[in-house]
Amino acid sequence: MRAYFQSGWVKTGLVLLFVGAGPLLFIIVAAAIGLWPDPNPNPIGPGLLFFFTFWPALICIVIGVVRVRLRG
Repeated sequence: MRAYFQSGWVKTGLVLLFVGAGPLLFIIVAAAIGLWPDPNPNPIGPGLLFFFTFWPALICIVIGVVRVRLRG
């Protein structure tokens, strides 16, 4: 497991995933517990950020995992 986290591809993918999903998840959780001013938010900006970062993040993670496994 440690070898996967040493891969630059996996690190990049996880950072992209965190940056892309973080704001959207924060708004969802904040609205659910009542900290967000609108109980039914429509977070277009964070949703688009997640949309455009999810697949590149997933691709980077898969490339990193495959490279680590092939390296042995």
